[in-house]
Amino acid sequence: MLSQLTGIVQSVDNHTIHLIVGPMGFALQVPNIAQFPPGKETTVLVYMHWNAENGPSFFGFKSAIDKQVFELIISCSGIGPKIGLAVLGDLGASGFVHAVQMSNDKALSKVNGIGAKKAEQIIFQLRSKVEKLIGSGVEIAGGAVLEQWHTVSLALESLNYSRTEITRAMSQLRKDADANLPFDQLMRKALSLLSK
Repeated sequence: MLSQLTGIVQSVDNHTIHLIVGPMGFALQVPNIAQFPPGKETTVLVYMHWNAENGPSFFGFKSAIDKQVFELIISCSGIGPKIGLAVLGDLGASGFVHAVQMSNDKALSKVNGIGAKKAEQIIFQLRSKVEKLIGSGVEIAGGAVLEQWHTVSLALESLNYSRTEITRAMSQLRKDADANLPFDQLMRKALSLLSK
């Protein structure tokens, strides 16, 4: 299984880089060509996607978290690699994780190829996987804020609130509260929303 390549970026074209590795050349689709300047040696993490009609396609990523989030996105039914790349290109890994955790379907639906219905489907199908990713201690930009919101959600769960109540309260909290508030203040606001 091909998981990583190190070589010279010969050229970039739209969303594709051409990587020369020894006597071989690889065309890899990437979310952001600015991360791969031509003429430089670089290591690219590789994901291979198989299509029955066209055979293999290769997708390249600069960091492990980008690749992990890409694989997470395409694990959602009806979402292919093209949309996965568009999401990473527009929102970045941390932006996507944040959007799913915050149930921000507006941010997701702005990505080319994702409408309002698909954005809701992605949030619904991937929320628990995103929570697991955050809980696993993976380094994500803005991870401290995400971790804090995750902790509030877990604390509410431990107080026997239902998933529906928690989701509703967290959605309201995201609209009303500053994301950088300390845990105790976020918790107080969440409990006051739930008591209404």
